[in-house]
Amino acid sequence: MIHTLINAVRGFLGGDGALILPEMELVLFGCGILLIDRWLSANEKHWNALLALAGTVFSGFTLYVQHGKIQALRDVNPESPGLLGLHQSVLVDPFFLFFAALFLAVSVLIILLSVRYLEMEEEGRGAYYALILFACVGMMLMVSGVDVLVVLLGLETLGLSCFLLTGFAQGQQPMKNAARSYAFQWTCSTFVLAGGFLLLYRLYQTTNLGRTGAILEVRLNSGVPFGGLTAWPSALALGLLAVGAFLLIDAAPLHWFAPAVCESAPTPIAGYLSMATKTAGFALLLRFFSFLFLFAHEKWIHVWGGAAIVSLLWGNIAAMRQTNVKRLLAYGSIAQTGFILLGLVAGNEAGFSGMMYYLGVNLFMTAGAFGILIVLRQRGCNATELRDLDGLFWRNPAAALLLLVFMMSLAGIPPTAGFLAKYFIVKALLAAPHPELAAFAVLNALLSVYYYGRVVSHALKKQRADAPTLEAPRLTISSGQTIALTAAVFVSLAAGLYPEPFLRIARYAFGQ
Repeated sequence: MIHTLINAVRGFLGGDGALILPEMELVLFGCGILLIDRWLSANEKHWNALLALAGTVFSGFTLYVQHGKIQALRDVNPESPGLLGLHQSVLVDPFFLFFAALFLAVSVLIILLSVRYLEMEEEGRGAYYALILFACVGMMLMVSGVDVLVVLLGLETLGLSCFLLTGFAQGQQPMKNAARSYAFQWTCSTFVLAGGFLLLYRLYQTTNLGRTGAILEVRLNSGVPFGGLTAWPSALALGLLAVGAFLLIDAAPLHWFAPAVCESAPTPIAGYLSMATKTAGFALLLRFFSFLFLFAHEKWIHVWGGAAIVSLLWGNIAAMRQTNVKRLLAYGSIAQTGFILLGLVAGNEAGFSGMMYYLGVNLFMTAGAFGILIVLRQRGCNATELRDLDGLFWRNPAAALLLLVFMMSLAGIPPTAGFLAKYFIVKALLAAPHPELAAFAVLNALLSVYYYGRVVSHALKKQRADAPTLEAPRLTISSGQTIALTAAVFVSLAAGLYPEPFLRIARYAFGQ
C-alpha cells in the first residue's frame, strides 16, 4: 500500500506535478513552519524565518530546473510556448519564470526585513512567515494558470493570506481596519473577475484562456471583425476582466482603500502589498492581454491610456499633500502604476520590455523605501510621519543615504534604475508613436520629484528639539535588514548604471 502510494507520488512529480513543484515546496515549508512553531521557545523563533528562507531557496532552484527544461524544449521546437500540463490548465513559460522569480525575491526581502520588526512588536508567531509563503503560492498560481479555475484559486489563496497578514497584530484597531478594507477590495476584484470569466465561458464554452484565444484567432482569420470582440457581450466580459485587474494593481480611480490599507497595515505588509500583489495584478493583466485583448488592441488602447492618465494625475497630486510617509508611498505607487500602464498603451516590443524592467526594479526600490521605515521602528515609537524622519542623517548616516538612493530611484533621477525605467516607457511611447502621452509622462515624472524630495529633505535636516521619542538611540540595523537593504540598493543603482543584464531578463519574459 505504502509502496504503491510512493510510486504514485513519484509518477506525479515526474509528470505534470513537476509544473507546480515550486508552489508545492512553498506549501510544504509553510505547513512545516506552522507545525514546528508550536514547539519552539521564544528565543528559537528565528528558525521560522530560516525555514521560510529555505523554502524560497528550494522553490527558486526548481524554477531554475524548469528554465533548463524550457530551453531544451525550445532547442527542439523554437515555437513551443513552454511546459503545458495538468489538463492544459497550467503553463510554465518564460513569462511565468520571470514573475515567479520576482515573487520569491520580494518574499525573501520581506522575510529578512521582518525578523527584527516582529521582535519589536513582540510577535513571534510562525504563522506570519507561513502566510508570506502561501501568498507567494497564490501569486504563482495566478500567473501560471491558463484556466480560470487555477487563476481564481491563486487569487483566493493570495487574498486570504494577505487579509490575515494585514490584521496580523492582535488587539490593534488600525490593523483590524486595514484587514476589513483589504477584504472589501479583494472581494470586489474577485467578484468582478469571476463575472468576466462566467461571461467568457457562456460565449466560448471553455474555461481555458488559451483555447478562448485560439477561438478568437480563428474567428479573426475567418473575417469576423476583431474575432467578435466588438459585440457587447464580449466587450462586457473583457471590461470586467480589465476592471478586476485594475483593482488588483490599484489603478485610479479604483484604488479606493489602497492608501488607507497601506497606512494602517504593519509596515512590512504594507510594503508587501505595494510590491508583490501589484506585480501579480500586472502579470495577470498581461496574461489577459496576450490571450484576449491582443486581438482588439486598438479598441482598448483608450482604456489603458485613460487608466494611465488618471492614475498618474491622481497619484501625483494626492502624494504632494501627504504628511504620512506610508500614504505618500502608496499614492506614489498609484502614479507608478500609471507609468507602467503606458507601456501597454505603446503596445510594442519596447513597451513590453520596458514594463518588465519597470516592474522588476520597482520591487527593489519600494522594498528599500519601506525597509528604511522598518529600520526606523523603535520600541514604543512607530516613525511613519515626515517629521519623524527629521535628524535621520545624524542618527544613522547610512540609513539616510540609502533613503536618498531609493527616493531618487522612485522619482526617476539618474543614474538610478528608476530613471531608466521611465526612459524606456517614454521611448516606447515615442516609437508607437504617442508623443503627447510621452510629454505627459515626462511632466508627471517631474512632479514626483517634489514629493519624494520632501522625504529626503526631512531626513537630511537637523532633528527638532521637541522630538524626545526619536532622540539618542542610534538606529541599529540587523544582519537580515542589512542584507535586504544591500540587495535593494544594489539593484536600484546597478540596473541604472549597467542595465543590459536586467534588460535581457526583461526581454526573456516575452520571448524577445
